[in-house]
Amino acid sequence: MQDLDTPLPVSSDVIERYRTEGFVRLSGVLDAATLAHYGEEITRLTLALNTQDKPLEDRSTYDRAFLQVMNLWRTSEVVRQFVFGKRIAGIAAALMGVEGVRLYHDQSLYKEPSGGFTPAHADQYYWPMASDRTVTVWIPLQPVPRDMGPLAFYKGSQTAEFGRDLPISDESEAQITAAMEAQGFPIDEQPYALGDVSFHAGWTFHRAGANRTQQPRSVMTMIYMDEAMRLAEPVNHMQAADWNQWCPGAVVGEVIDTPLNPVIWSAA
Repeated sequence: MQDLDTPLPVSSDVIERYRTEGFVRLSGVLDAATLAHYGEEITRLTLALNTQDKPLEDRSTYDRAFLQVMNLWRTSEVVRQFVFGKRIAGIAAALMGVEGVRLYHDQSLYKEPSGGFTPAHADQYYWPMASDRTVTVWIPLQPVPRDMGPLAFYKGSQTAEFGRDLPISDESEAQITAAMEAQGFPIDEQPYALGDVSFHAGWTFHRAGANRTQQPRSVMTMIYMDEAMRLAEPVNHMQAADWNQWCPGAVVGEVIDTPLNPVIWSAA
């Protein structure tokens, strides 16, 4: 298997594209053996620990989109090795232009066969953070063709203001999609090959289609932030909940330095 701590150089062209378009999709970041080894544990725990007990047809739009389990690194040493890998964290630091990155939390996203679409939204709506030096790393554990619901990004939308106050919902899907089209932000919904990994900024608007196949779409995500990130006063109840759950003990105005938010990569 690949060494998860082996650096992967990031070119200046890739960094520029990330900062211009708000996301970048990189090929060959992880090899098949590595994804198979860690993916087996991630998927096993997701199915074991998720609490969803309703059939798809009885769920809300959000709950039809995927099964979701957070901070698997605290449950499994195998997953901890994956989440704490310096290879991916180093790429995130280069893209954000920071000296180091902390973990905000990890999140497994399992879109079941016939699972619904993921409504358009921006992740940072949920995060009580004082700057936009954040990135979500999206790592498919298998290839994701278009009919399986790959993550799709509105290019350059990290500069848009409209929609930043909308939680993920049917309303966000309708309103953000209309706003993106009106403002001329094109959508990139390319499929993912095995080993592809995408990185997107906290304010980049994105969505995913339904899984129209009979195979599950299993994805692991990590949310990283600048190691110097300070806690901001929450502006909605979701940010207040995130503060209590993902960075308990952090103080508004101070660096988010808690046992749940370790530094994963640092240039020092």
